[in-house]
Amino acid sequence: TTESPVAVETLDDVPEHVLRGLPEDVRLFPSAVDKTRLGVWATKSILKGKKFGPFVGDKKKRSQV
Repeated sequence: TTESPVAVETLDDVPEHVLRGLPEDVRLFPSAVDKTRLGVWATKSILKGKKFGPFVGDKKKRSQV
């Protein structure tokens, strides 16, 4: 059997406004959960309750993710 190649998400796939909106100490790197996707990684500890944004996208309920 021939398996189709798996598409791997890259930084080129991320809209510019998303990259511009990342907080200073947050980066996109390959996900620890799914190596074909990008994940959000902190480069230093983020204090509990720290807020950053603005959020762009559709908000989902916990049961939807």
